[in-house]
Amino acid sequence: MPQGGTGLQVPHFFGEKMNNNDNDTNTPTTLNEMINLLESVQTDYTKFYVDGNSSAGTRIRKAMQQIKTTAHDVRQHVQTTKKNQ
Repeated sequence: MPQGGTGLQVPHFFGEKMNNNDNDTNTPTTLNEMINLLESVQTDYTKFYVDGNSSAGTRIRKAMQQIKTTAHDVRQHVQTTKKNQ
């Protein structure tokens, strides 16, 4: 894991993967990818709530599940890192 300027290890969401889910290419692995996923789902959000497009709702749910899973992984990593300091 890369070192920060303070000597602390930089967490995965700045570019390094935390877990070995390399086979799931749809899971965001960095904070920036999570942000990009949220931004990309904005159009589907409008399509679902304004236009009533049910397919857009499916894409929203899928994106939210990806973010939920990754957020959980980040929380576990932060907690482990905190305990090991």
